[in-house]
Amino acid sequence: MPSDAGILIVDDHEDTLYALESALAPLGYRLQRATSADEALKQVLRGHVGLLLLDVRMPGVGGLDVVRYMRRVEQTQHIPVILLTGFGIDLRLSATAFRLGVADLVTQPVDPWTLRTKVRYLYDTHRRRLALERELRDLRARLGEHTEHPARPGLPHPDPRTPVPRPGQAPAKAHDDLQKHRT
Repeated sequence: MPSDAGILIVDDHEDTLYALESALAPLGYRLQRATSADEALKQVLRGHVGLLLLDVRMPGVGGLDVVRYMRRVEQTQHIPVILLTGFGIDLRLSATAFRLGVADLVTQPVDPWTLRTKVRYLYDTHRRRLALERELRDLRARLGEHTEHPARPGLPHPDPRTPVPRPGQAPAKAHDDLQKHRT
């Protein structure tokens, strides 16, 4: 997720978009909007979305279909999604949403304070997870640069005087080499 990734709010009603933007503005995150599922998917695929607030029922393609598509695409499958519904939550909707990996399902009208709390937590957690993944990749790359024996990946022994057994060498032979080395 780029550092300028924002929160994408998707709803087919302008008044709802305005209300959600007003509720989230105090967080200071970059807010983006879309009025259709197609427009939302285009923005998500551009790679500048760190969290998606998505209306469940929109004309044409609905919110659940957007989530289904996102979960099949590697670059979008981990973006947190909060589904919004103005029609109440039923068991079938809940089961489908959470099976698809939706982070939360919220009924409208939304309490602004509650929404800000959820959005801040999910957005910041997603950013931290991505930062940890980058750090892990960097560490693995650095470790690969320092590995002396490509056939034996892993960390070098903390004592550089300790001989490392060569592939196929018996442990007893390595122990004998260690004894010779110490004397």
